[in-house]
Amino acid sequence: MNITVLAGGLSGERDVSLTSGLMCAKSLKKQGHNVFLLDVFMGTDITPDEVFKSDIDFETQTSSIPSNEPDLEKIKEMRGTSDDGFFGKNVIGICKKSDIVFMALHGANGEDGKIQATFELLGIKYTGSDYLGSANAMNKGITRRLLIADGIKMANGTSYTSKEYKNGKTDEWNSFPCIVKPCSGGSSIGVSRADDKESFKKALKDCFKYEDEVVVEEFITGREFSVGVLDGKALPVIEIIADGFYDYKNKYSGKTLEVCPAEIDENTTKALQNAAQKAFASLKLRIYSRIDFIVSSNGEIYCLEANTLPGMTPASLLPQEAAVIGMSHAQLCDFIINKSLEAFA
Repeated sequence: MNITVLAGGLSGERDVSLTSGLMCAKSLKKQGHNVFLLDVFMGTDITPDEVFKSDIDFETQTSSIPSNEPDLEKIKEMRGTSDDGFFGKNVIGICKKSDIVFMALHGANGEDGKIQATFELLGIKYTGSDYLGSANAMNKGITRRLLIADGIKMANGTSYTSKEYKNGKTDEWNSFPCIVKPCSGGSSIGVSRADDKESFKKALKDCFKYEDEVVVEEFITGREFSVGVLDGKALPVIEIIADGFYDYKNKYSGKTLEVCPAEIDENTTKALQNAAQKAFASLKLRIYSRIDFIVSSNGEIYCLEANTLPGMTPASLLPQEAAVIGMSHAQLCDFIINKSLEAFA
């Protein structure tokens, strides 16, 4: 098949996405596909008619995730203007020439359903959840309402807009410690813990630099787990043991310990897997996802969030979980491609 791996973009997770994309391009090439790795925002000078005629050796390319978030203003300056708005040069034409587009995007304009909706209108096949499921999971405020309504436990919390922040509505929050996070962010960018009113105000101020709405939740002390879901079925549970606060730097520093299968009893394992499958269905996701949880010291399971395009980097959780059931990175990519094509059929 002719497959475009779409990565990059213009979110805080741009560097993570580029690394995910390169890994997926290498894996799909190993599976015998014609593959082109494309930055959705930067585009390419290669024309749609020529893109699959060249044999690109991805094995010679290396990538790593910097410890700091990307400077998006510099990225914008590097590209300049484009007649296709967000989409870089030749992106739409190349995607139309593809049998399917492998979505290796993370964050805004990639994981939020906007590109999925555009591709639906243009008749372009793509991997993963559709525009509705993507939008449901990307907005953590909507995720909270849908999951809680379906009986999935989440930490007590609420969401605030920047307007409510300015008019003092956030002063009503009085439960500490708490977590403050962008409503539609990822990779823990902009996430912070507040232990009192003073640190809470600072956390809000910092968080509103990223977007117009934030989610505030009570901090739950416990162990953090993640459960991948493939085609509606849960993978083995993985535990995340961070060296300090699990922020952007810690996620990709190599200092975080990940244990899979998680060293927990069978009842907790089944409960986490069932909750992941239920969340997957509640949010109307498809093909694959990753659902994150906290298990409190008294054994209560709290859902944190859902990821519709989970990372596919060497350090990412979903490929580690798939490996436990004997599925290589290349086989995982092929599985996602084949199930996504079935969904369009």
